[in-house]
Amino acid sequence: MRFPPAFLDEIRDRVPISQVIGQRVAWDRKKTNTSRGDYWACCPFHGEKSPSFHCEDKKGRYHCFGCSVSGDHFKFLTELEGLSFPEAVEKIADMAGVPMPVRDAQEERREQERASLTDVMEMATAFFQERLQGPEGAKARAYLRDRGLTPATQQSFRLGFAPDSRNALKEHLAAKGVPKGDIEACGLVRHGDDIPVSYDWFRDRIMFPIPDSRGKIIAFGGRALAPDALAKYMNSPDTELFHKGNVLYNFARARQALSKGALAKGGTVIAVEGYMDVIALAQAGFENVVAPLGTALTENQLELLWRMAPEPMLCFDGDKAGLKAAWRAADLALPSVQAGRSARFALLPEGKDPDDLVKAEGPEAFRAVLADARPLVDLLWMRETAGGVFDTPERRAELGQTLRELSSRIRDESTRYHYQQEMRERVLSFFGSQRNARQGRQDGGRPGQRGQGKPAPGGQFAKAGGGRMAITESLGQSALVRRGEGMSVREATIIVALVNHPALIDENFAHVEFLDLANSDLRRLHAAILDAMAHDMANDRHAVVATIERAGCAEIWERAVGLIKRARQWPALETAALEDARDALNQALHLQRSARTLHKELKQAEAALEADPSDENFRHLIEIQAQFQDVQATEALIEGFGVSSGRAGRA
Repeated sequence: MRFPPAFLDEIRDRVPISQVIGQRVAWDRKKTNTSRGDYWACCPFHGEKSPSFHCEDKKGRYHCFGCSVSGDHFKFLTELEGLSFPEAVEKIADMAGVPMPVRDAQEERREQERASLTDVMEMATAFFQERLQGPEGAKARAYLRDRGLTPATQQSFRLGFAPDSRNALKEHLAAKGVPKGDIEACGLVRHGDDIPVSYDWFRDRIMFPIPDSRGKIIAFGGRALAPDALAKYMNSPDTELFHKGNVLYNFARARQALSKGALAKGGTVIAVEGYMDVIALAQAGFENVVAPLGTALTENQLELLWRMAPEPMLCFDGDKAGLKAAWRAADLALPSVQAGRSARFALLPEGKDPDDLVKAEGPEAFRAVLADARPLVDLLWMRETAGGVFDTPERRAELGQTLRELSSRIRDESTRYHYQQEMRERVLSFFGSQRNARQGRQDGGRPGQRGQGKPAPGGQFAKAGGGRMAITESLGQSALVRRGEGMSVREATIIVALVNHPALIDENFAHVEFLDLANSDLRRLHAAILDAMAHDMANDRHAVVATIERAGCAEIWERAVGLIKRARQWPALETAALEDARDALNQALHLQRSARTLHKELKQAEAALEADPSDENFRHLIEIQAQFQDVQATEALIEGFGVSSGRAGRA
């Protein structure tokens, strides 16, 4: 049975070659680098004591430097295990979870036809190359020379020229015996019921042959030379060989460059916007560059990038259109990111594309752009916050809602959680700096001068009955201030996380021992945890829960867990991973320490203002109240992230 090349490529791409070979060899731990897909072992084909057998997942190849055997998945199975080629294909397909193709005479005939069509495309490529070097191509050669492309580069990328004629290519191919149907099937002519006589698709254009993953020419891109052309760049139509959204220009060459060591040296695949950018960068020494075919990046093209490198570099022109394209690409990539699968974004200087940059400032300027590339999370944060004004609770809440919605798009559960945590931390830092800026503006007057926002005597901050200074109503209702009236989600998170994940008790011994809780019931649970610690039973959840029950606190424990479930703070629950629980506990402990410290400072500030009602003491009280409000806003935002988390269903 003859297998379609596309099927063989698919199952090879799905199964790392190390997985196939690893069933027969033991990898050398010292030389192997699993994170890069680089493996070494003693050769299974000949006896040896030191590992000289090497395989790379990115290449899908193995080679022994001792006996010189080499090959791919199928050759390894046929030569070492004695399988026939169809048996080897069936085994790899089974590992890939891909069904074997059913023998289909019609499909085999179509495969033969496709092979025939690639022959026609090769003939067309040679025709365009010849015309570029002939008298008709003088204007095209001048254009390429002005763009700085050397003859060697033009030859390397097989650039050509389509004459300004309706039938030059069609007649050339017909004279060589190519059937009319094949010319039409390749998309080389315009034809149809409404076109009496077919004519060449490309006319008066510089031609860019587009190879597939094996280097076979499957389509063309054409750059118009006439200034009044309707389209400056034009691609072949979709054909049996070519589907624009599934192809990256220069894919085969870039993959080969990465396989030669660019990836091992910390490089990655770079995606730019156009043909000329790819070629100019290759001429400047950047061979690991690809481009979509004149349209926005598609999901299939993004998958191709991830096949080549775990973190491709997406490079966009330094204008508004380029930035919008970067945002579209970020939205496209976001749902599919996961560990070892993301993207970085390199934004060029305003008004520059890669071709302009390397011509004007040299390769080092482009390397500097790549060095400044930002991760996906940075680009999303920049888009949502750049130029924004978040001077009201409503605007801050809107930002939080937007960031939660973005994070919720990520399909991978673990990555989604870490994006949510990253956004929480950024919000905490961002709003803290905003508050400081606002405070600086409010305190801009001379010391001792009454500001416009300060209430007159007898107003909101005047003395209340009993001689104490009153606080705002919202602050008075805050869980940061009141004691013993009800459980706060923050304090319950700390206790529940510690009980459900006792390893965190030992990790945070100093904080746990001197934990300051406002709620009296949670203080009883805290005392039970300390009792378990004293009796060396704090390393097992069941033992800690049993201590709680013996202390008569079972109902309090159930109430605390119920609160956590209603608040959807799943990282504190028993089913959460230890890493997630650790992150949630650290966040809650940080807020708890801030809240309790502020509570004490508030009492001191009130007492100081009561004893000396000066402007300085008044501003100090206002500052502490503002800090209270910031902590409240941050806590509300964090709880909102917990509620919206895709893991909430675990509760």
